[in-house]
Amino acid sequence: MKYYAVAEIDITDPSWIPAYVENTTRLVERHGGRYLARTSNFEKVEGERTPPQIYLILEWPSKQVAEAFYDSEDYRPYRESRRDGSHGEFVLVAGEDINHVARMG
Repeated sequence: MKYYAVAEIDITDPSWIPAYVENTTRLVERHGGRYLARTSNFEKVEGERTPPQIYLILEWPSKQVAEAFYDSEDYRPYRESRRDGSHGEFVLVAGEDINHVARMG
């Protein structure tokens, strides 16, 4: 089953961004992930919460692959720099319909 990494990021120190983007893009792809969105271009439709500066959505072939990437030694220094220079939320979402109505591709 596919899994999606969804991140909501607010930048507090942008110095980490150039190296992070340049290096993690290739790492994600090499580990089997695929970027679906990495953007500050969005429109809030409803809700009370203040939106983050950046949304990120990655597609992974499985939960195990996503977790292996996240825990990898290759990603560790970039993960730490992101944590030091931003705050936000990072979740893994199963590519499923718990109601078994929608066709999931």
